[in-house]
Amino acid sequence: MHFSDRLKNFGNKSVLARWLRGGCCLLMLAALPALQALAQESEREAAAVADLDPAAEAEDQGQALALSRELSARQAAIEALQSDVGIYAPELIEAYDDLARFYVEQKDHENAARLHNDALQIARINTGLYSESQLGIIDALITDHRALEDWREVDDLHQLSYLIQSRLFSAGDPQRLAAATSFGAWKLELVRENPLELSSWNLINEAEDLSEFYERTIVNAEAGEGMQNAALLPVLFGKTEIDMALARSIASTPYTAFQGTVSQYITQTRCRNVTNAAGQVMRQCYQVQVENPRYRQSQRDAKQFAINRQTREISRSIERLLAIRDEPNSLDNQERVTLETQIAQLQVESEQLLRAARRRSLF
Repeated sequence: MHFSDRLKNFGNKSVLARWLRGGCCLLMLAALPALQALAQESEREAAAVADLDPAAEAEDQGQALALSRELSARQAAIEALQSDVGIYAPELIEAYDDLARFYVEQKDHENAARLHNDALQIARINTGLYSESQLGIIDALITDHRALEDWREVDDLHQLSYLIQSRLFSAGDPQRLAAATSFGAWKLELVRENPLELSSWNLINEAEDLSEFYERTIVNAEAGEGMQNAALLPVLFGKTEIDMALARSIASTPYTAFQGTVSQYITQTRCRNVTNAAGQVMRQCYQVQVENPRYRQSQRDAKQFAINRQTREISRSIERLLAIRDEPNSLDNQERVTLETQIAQLQVESEQLLRAARRRSLF
């Protein structure tokens, strides 16, 4: 299933369900044991300085004591706030976020993520599943899980963020286009760096999904009323970038990796003369499976078709960029000069890529 399809059904999928399932029952308990654990850790650190020299011991003891006191004070403040306004009150969002930032300063991203998750649950309870107030918290969670190198969670959070913004803003809204650009940038990073350790073909599928996502974003935005086409520039550049990456990947892939357009094997009838027990010569026939002599060529054709498809997409994007450049009053002089330079560079890269792809299509 394409990630675009996963986005459309995201509200019924596991990621969205996980934000809701079990979150409420943890709101009271998740933050406070974490506070106590870090306070105990601070006390252990203070006890461990006995082997240090007196000056260093005094300094470390002072730092550990200050940390322990601050955590105790923050714990008491959260407990008092919960007692005053309840465990689901929106005021707790800021309190949890403030404490999560403190954990980030201590490089404790696991506890920071736990607190940001609790803040997200409260935001959902108070403002609904698709409220704008969640977006800042989700961004903080992405930062937390990046630090933890939990890439699957980072991917899920990026999808959740875009899903919410796709519900909040129309197709041509600048905020929707900015969300698409941010989402696309993450997916491009996923394809290039492969933090999820996907197979080569799964990476190509991700890249194709991203190209289709950009195309739908552009088409839907262009269909909207009152949209300035210049607002599409980041999305168009993102699409061109992923299409070029796809074309390079396809060109460097051996043609034998592509599915041919004809059957790989064919059945042939072979006959021979044999002598029976009576000494008579008889013709005996049988069928064998052999490789279709047209199959290898059909694999080359399939690879060339894939390359041509991507180069057509690149050409279409360049044509759209040229149309935006030629629109009156869409860009100021400096923006127009910058765009012309970028288009010229894309045209050169596209031509070089096409020549290289043609040379490699036989291999």
